[in-house]
Amino acid sequence: MTTTEKASVVTGAEQDGHDLRRRNVPSYGGSNGSISHSPERLDDDKKARKPQQSIIAFLDEWEFLIAPVVFTALAFFTRMYKIGLSDIVTWDEAHFGKFGSHYLKREFYFDVHPPLGKMLVGLSGYLANYNGSFEFKSGEKYPEYLDYTFMRLFNSAFGALCVPLAYFTARDLNFRRPAVWLVTMMVLFENSYATISRFILLDSMLLFFTFTTVLCWARFHKLRKESFTPEWFLWLFLSGISIGCVCSVKWVGLFCTALVGLYTIEDLWNKFGDLDMPVITLGSHVVARVVGLILVPLAVYMFSFYIHFLILENSGPGDAQMSSLFQANLRGTEVGKDSPLEIAYGSRATLKNMGYGGGLLHSHVQTYPEGSQQQQITCYHHKDANNDWFFYPNRNQPEFDPIAPLKYVADKDVIRLIHSQTGRNLHSHQVSAPVTKADYEISCYGNTTVGDEKDHWIVEVVSDAASSDRSKIRTLTTSFRLKHAALNCYLRAGNVNLPQWGFKQIETSCVKTNHPRDVYTHWNVESHWNEKLPAGDPGSYKSPFFRDFIHLNVAMMTSNNALVPDPDKQDDLASQFWQWPILNVGLRMCGWDDNIVKYFLLGNPAVYWGSTASLGIVGLLTLWYLIRWQRGFTELKPGEIDHIHYSGLYPVLGWVLHYLPFVAMARVTYVHHYYPALYFAILSAGFVVDWVTRPLKRRDARYEWAVYGILYLVIGGLFYLFRAIVFGMQGDNKQWRYLKWFHTWRITD
Repeated sequence: MTTTEKASVVTGAEQDGHDLRRRNVPSYGGSNGSISHSPERLDDDKKARKPQQSIIAFLDEWEFLIAPVVFTALAFFTRMYKIGLSDIVTWDEAHFGKFGSHYLKREFYFDVHPPLGKMLVGLSGYLANYNGSFEFKSGEKYPEYLDYTFMRLFNSAFGALCVPLAYFTARDLNFRRPAVWLVTMMVLFENSYATISRFILLDSMLLFFTFTTVLCWARFHKLRKESFTPEWFLWLFLSGISIGCVCSVKWVGLFCTALVGLYTIEDLWNKFGDLDMPVITLGSHVVARVVGLILVPLAVYMFSFYIHFLILENSGPGDAQMSSLFQANLRGTEVGKDSPLEIAYGSRATLKNMGYGGGLLHSHVQTYPEGSQQQQITCYHHKDANNDWFFYPNRNQPEFDPIAPLKYVADKDVIRLIHSQTGRNLHSHQVSAPVTKADYEISCYGNTTVGDEKDHWIVEVVSDAASSDRSKIRTLTTSFRLKHAALNCYLRAGNVNLPQWGFKQIETSCVKTNHPRDVYTHWNVESHWNEKLPAGDPGSYKSPFFRDFIHLNVAMMTSNNALVPDPDKQDDLASQFWQWPILNVGLRMCGWDDNIVKYFLLGNPAVYWGSTASLGIVGLLTLWYLIRWQRGFTELKPGEIDHIHYSGLYPVLGWVLHYLPFVAMARVTYVHHYYPALYFAILSAGFVVDWVTRPLKRRDARYEWAVYGILYLVIGGLFYLFRAIVFGMQGDNKQWRYLKWFHTWRITD
């Protein structure tokens, strides 16, 4: 073959055979001996030079759109398939469905969780044309007028959207494509995620906003070298909004906030050490993060409560947790209704403790089993006649005369409070309180004629929301303290509950130390009756939003801390923190009768065990490279160190922040408390597999894809094997005996 012929062959793509050689043979037709080609041959040359775009090349180029679309479609299928099969109230639908009903009826209620997720449940009911009348009793069949399937579909959409969020997060963490698919499939085929997303619960929303927060953080970190660009600001503020949303669903979101906070501290510390960075630029970074990652989340969180208060304008079952002034502004309330404004001697009233979550001063005929053994005094949220008290003058003044001219109770007055049902005096003495031993006991003693100076209390006005005049005590608006005239202690009702003999009501004591700003020593008159006084309108005074916001959040915190295991009861659904990472236990979400569609909350074994192992492997890899670095080995490039730092260690840190609090937490715990932490373990697994398969990629990409192919098959195969616990088990549970790998997996009896 001539040199010219060889050159002609080289220029063609995919050239072989006699036809190609013949097509490229030149013809010598020019008069000067030059080479000439026919027009047809020139066209053939142009076509040969164009790249041949195959289907694989097309899929490769558009993978960043095609893959998430496919994964998202599968996610919606796994979360929504047969979602309406069970027509009974399942597990915590009894709680969150009921809360959604309160929003539709606009009734004020109380719960330990922030309101955003429950407002979204209410929105799903509104879109389903539900009127809020169903009580959502556990195990009860849904009525025909309630489209529970639509409400479940609404919730499941949040769970399904977690899958594309995981895909884009893995990309932003610089995982290679096979690892990105692995992370996405681990979320897609995680049985517990698919199961819990199918019901009217908060967990799918919590996971969704957890995923969005991690995605925003990863994208913001990726833009760290493009500071103060529009895209940089966009992802900074999206991070703040996402943090605000995840915290507004459940306080578990604070752990995600801590992760972003630690990253921000590290980032600013590194910038502080950059001596080439101008001080103004450093200050701008600080201000941007304070606004974007502190003020914006706080604004979102507070706004959710503002909407919460705005919607719930009617009196409801949660009124008693709020201040008297707040209750008085609810429609249909009895608090302050037709109550005279000023308190006079002889008035009958209820006294509300102004501490967060405080109750009404209460007494009943039962006595203390120890101490003085006199009549018990407690604080109680339920409203009944045992909360009523008469204001009487002290024993050094003339007896109260009901026909004498009215005399009003004022600041510094020494009074007696007489229990309306038993006629006994509010009393204290030098006997230790039943639980808080450092305080004095409060009791009911004597009657209108029998008693002593230890029945005397000094009124100390703290503030008045309506007036600066302290010559009178006003219903709802006046905050005051009651100081014992003989012992100089203050009437206080904290957050300590009495034992069962006190019906678990709030302990009321007389605290010896004087802390004027202790709100648990502050009281106000909630309801007031006096036939001689004209009816007032105390509800015309509005309770400030910020005070209500703080009050409700502290009440939520107090109630949350009270969710401790009851030693007298066995909770078959509860589990221990150590059982979660190793998938030692699952959870029955409903009854297990043959006629009930059964759901079992259990994870994908490959996802759980693989992700848990990955947490340890990340630690071992880090230790290995630290030891080698200390010995002078420098095989890691700066980019690889950065990749280990942010894509390997930060997911482990996220897992630690979401998992360890439940180790120290005294409250009752369940398997679903692990689900946010599980996501960070999955990201750790993606990092580990991505890192350890890099040598295979350099040797032969087919080996790498073989490893990933096996992982894909195992994860998808186990999801399919355990599909019945996700989509619903019908009939005798013994037919799924083969899924009971351990005795703690109570899939069968």
